[in-house]
Amino acid sequence: MTAQPPATVAVVDRPMRGMPVQGPSDVGYRLVDPDLVTIHVTDLGVTRGDGVFEGLGVVDGAVQALEPHLLRLARSAAMLDLPELDLDVFRAACLASAAAHEPAPFLLQKLVVTRGLEGGDGTPTAWVRTAVMDDPAIERRDGISVVSLDRGYRHDVAETSPWLLQGAKTLSYAVNKSVLREAARRGADDVLFVSSDGYALEGPSASLLARFGDRYTTPRLDLGILAGTTQAAAFEALERQGVTVEYALLTLDRVREADALWLVSSGRQIAPVTTLDGVSVPVDSAETERLGEALVGRRR
Repeated sequence: MTAQPPATVAVVDRPMRGMPVQGPSDVGYRLVDPDLVTIHVTDLGVTRGDGVFEGLGVVDGAVQALEPHLLRLARSAAMLDLPELDLDVFRAACLASAAAHEPAPFLLQKLVVTRGLEGGDGTPTAWVRTAVMDDPAIERRDGISVVSLDRGYRHDVAETSPWLLQGAKTLSYAVNKSVLREAARRGADDVLFVSSDGYALEGPSASLLARFGDRYTTPRLDLGILAGTTQAAAFEALERQGVTVEYALLTLDRVREADALWLVSSGRQIAPVTTLDGVSVPVDSAETERLGEALVGRRR
């Protein structure tokens, strides 16, 4: 097996807006050796999972949807009452980390912001790591099997209980990993979360895209789910073709009636769903390829 090139890591020294210059770099971040220890054992991201993150695709050296990801990072941080972030510094760090990596067709960045050190002065800890990822063309070609799992909340949880932080991209990912293990036990590749009152939501790290006739639909964003950057890019590509797109309430039964289903994300780009709860789903390979090319080829 060919060894993968090493990851690149940029540590953000000036994460907060208005923060004075600190550390060895006046630009607010510094590239560091990825093998060096950079996180303290009392960091609340480590001890409590208290923080937020973004995953960004990098295709042929270009960071995809950087601005939407930065804005979503800021929204998540605000939901957790973290300090206002200096997005200019984060932008520069993402671009520098991507540029420093050895050339590769597909890279994935993880941009992380934690609440900082326990008992500290409230300054967040932040970094971005860029590493090689698997080519998403395999899932695009072969598709994925999906099972639906109850998330345990009603579809209106974001409105009734905002303190549960549904819709924020937090570091608390134990449930998201647990459901993937449950999917594997059921012989499936991925999961579609469903609200306790029967509405389709999202995957643990992907957005749902459903086609009904000539209309493409995704679950409404007020359901305590993430606003998917890749889903938004897919809708933009479809709208340029004159296709109708919509955000709607979708029951699981309605999802099962779809002419085609996809899970989309920054990492995988797009993957057609071949089965849902063991029942075959129609696959439109030609449309998957068209949308996949549009998503992989975008440069913003």
